[in-house]
Amino acid sequence: MPTHTPFPRHLAVLLLAALACVLAGNHVAARVAFDHDAGVLLAVLCRSGTTLLVLGGLVLYQRQSLRLPPGTWPWQLLMGLLLAIQSLCLYSAVARIPVALALLAASTFPIILALLTWALGGPPPTRRSAWLMGLILCGLLFALDVPAHLSGDAQTGSASLLGIGLALCAACAFAAALWVSEHRLAGLRGSVRSMLTMLVVFASSLLAGALELIPGGAAQPSSSVGWLALTILAMLYGTGFSLLFICMPRLDMARNAPVMNLEPVATLLLGWLVLGQMLGPLQLLGGAIVVGGIVLLAYRKQP
Repeated sequence: MPTHTPFPRHLAVLLLAALACVLAGNHVAARVAFDHDAGVLLAVLCRSGTTLLVLGGLVLYQRQSLRLPPGTWPWQLLMGLLLAIQSLCLYSAVARIPVALALLAASTFPIILALLTWALGGPPPTRRSAWLMGLILCGLLFALDVPAHLSGDAQTGSASLLGIGLALCAACAFAAALWVSEHRLAGLRGSVRSMLTMLVVFASSLLAGALELIPGGAAQPSSSVGWLALTILAMLYGTGFSLLFICMPRLDMARNAPVMNLEPVATLLLGWLVLGQMLGPLQLLGGAIVVGGIVLLAYRKQP
């Protein structure tokens, strides 16, 4: 394996912050597309297809072999299906609740990953991690304003709770995919693993659309604004996802990964500027607690 010289830390942090903003823009563009009648499956097909083309070109350029070690294919297929579920659930949540709230709920995946790892034989969370997990969950209750949704209009409350539930399902699927990647596919080169994952996401979404498993999922936008939003969505996600995996060996993710938690904050700002979605003071406080707790949870003491 070639040795990659890490970027200077200020450059790595700046690049990760930019990627977080790019990925946040993808979700805001998705909401614009959904507001113009685009289907969730169509959005997933656009973003996974674009990313598949970019990563496929990278794998061809690097002349990487697609031959996987024995017993690896089922895990690779499972990872792709989990990412497909994550994409569908998160976009379905974005279509129902403010984008920033959907991203905050989905950002609980580090907690789920820690508990999943423990349940599957890994080390239990430390006392510090347990306290931070509790803090994050408390902040999430404020951010999502669950009591207000429960006590408000029944129809509106049900739609909001469905959106929150879908975002949490996305977090569970993403945490499971990360566990598979770390414990069953760690020996694969990142570009190959990512390309095959996008291939499974694209193929499974295409199959779901052909079989009409999600009613209206493949609906086309009703205006040129919706088509433009779909194009921007695909470009932003393809750029962000591909650059992240291309540059990852030089980003020193062990130290700098918490910077990616800027994504919900950037989504909050873009949601306000583009969509006019506003959160109340308690929701903003809860969001700050969630993001801060996740950043602290992601940091590890360096040996």
